[in-house]
Amino acid sequence: MTAPLMSLTWTDHVTGRQGFLVVDRLVRGVASGGLRMRAGCTLEEVTGLARGMTMKEALHYDPEGRYVPLGGAKGGIDCDPRDPGAYELLVRYLRAMRPYVESLWTTGEDLGLTQDLVDRAAAEAGLVSSIQAVYPLLDDEATARKRLADAFAVEVDGIGLDELVGGRGVAESALAALDRAGVPYAGTRAAVQGLGTMGGATARFLARAGLTVVAVGDVKGTIANPAGLDVEALLAARDAYGTVDRSVLRPDDRELPGDAWLSADAEVLVPAAVSYAIDAANQERITARWIVEAANMPVLPEAEERLAARGVTILPDVVVNSGTNAWWWWTLFGDIGPDAEEAFAYTRRSMRALIDLMLTRAERDGTTPRAAAHAIVADRLPVIAERYGWYR
Repeated sequence: MTAPLMSLTWTDHVTGRQGFLVVDRLVRGVASGGLRMRAGCTLEEVTGLARGMTMKEALHYDPEGRYVPLGGAKGGIDCDPRDPGAYELLVRYLRAMRPYVESLWTTGEDLGLTQDLVDRAAAEAGLVSSIQAVYPLLDDEATARKRLADAFAVEVDGIGLDELVGGRGVAESALAALDRAGVPYAGTRAAVQGLGTMGGATARFLARAGLTVVAVGDVKGTIANPAGLDVEALLAARDAYGTVDRSVLRPDDRELPGDAWLSADAEVLVPAAVSYAIDAANQERITARWIVEAANMPVLPEAEERLAARGVTILPDVVVNSGTNAWWWWTLFGDIGPDAEEAFAYTRRSMRALIDLMLTRAERDGTTPRAAAHAIVADRLPVIAERYGWYR
C-alpha cells in the first residue's frame, strides 16, 4: 500500500486539540472526502478513511457518465461534537485548512457533523463552499451549483434527501445480497447500530422493504423487540445526534446494554456508527449471516478473518456506504436532477450493480467481498489515471 500524497496534523492554538487532513491521491487535481469530529480521532484513522475514499471514487467510475471520479481524502478533528467549544474549534480548523479546501479538497459532513454545520462553519471561515475545489471541473458552474442546492432542499417525509441517499444505498446493498441468496425480505430480521443520518435512513428503508428491525443502538444503549420495532416512531424521537427519547418506547420494547445490538437474533447486522466497533473478542457474539458496513471501518481485520471463517459475509464499507458521496457528484455533474425518486432509482441501480459485481468477483476468485472490491479498484485505477491523470 502506497503512502498518501499528503498528511497534515494541526494543533489548535486555543485548546491544544488536534485536527488532521490526509489526501490519499488527487485526480485532475482534486480529492473528495468528508470531515469527521469525534473524541479520540487519530491520524491513522483519517489515513485509512482517505484511502477508502480513493476506492469509493474508483468504484463509481462510469466512462459514460458525467460524474468525473476524484481522488480520495479525509479530515478529522479530535473532539466530542457535543463539547461546548466544538463549533468554534471547527471554524478554526477550517480557517487553517482554507487553502486546501479552496484548491484541492472537497469535503462535507461525516461522523459527528451535519452538512448544515459544516456549511455554516465554512462560511464563517471565509470559504465560498466546502466543495469549491471541484467547481473548475464543471462545464456550467452556476447551473451545477443550483442543481445541487435544489437537491439539498428536497425533503421526503420531513427528512432531507441528502440525509437519506446514503442509507438508501446501504439498504439496497443488503437487499441485493438477500436477493442473490434467495432470501425473502419478509421474516428477515435486522439490527442497526446507530440511528444518525446513515443508520436511521438504513433502518427506515430496510423496514419499508419488509424486513423486521429487531434492535437499534445509540449512545444510551440498545432498544430491542423480537417482534419488531416501530422504526418511524424511533426516528421521529431522535435528537440531532441520533439519540432516541425513551419515552416513545412501547411496553414490549426493551432497553438493553449499549453493545447488545451485536448479539441480536438477526440475519442482517448493520454497524452504522463508529469505526472499530467489531473486534476479535466481541465478534464471537455475532450470529448474523451478513454484516453490512454502513460505518467506515467498523470491523477490524482480525475480526473479519474470524467472521469469514464462520461463514459470515461482510459487505465492505467502501462499497456499501459510498452512496452519499456518489449522489453529490451525480447531482453536481448532471447525471441526475434534484429529484428524490430519480436519486433513489439511480442509487438503487448503481449500488445493486456494484454489490453483484463484487460478490461475483469474490466467488470467482475464492476470496472475501472486501478483497474483491480491492481487486475491482486495482483494475479501474489505471484506466482512470490514463484518462484523467492523478498524483499519489
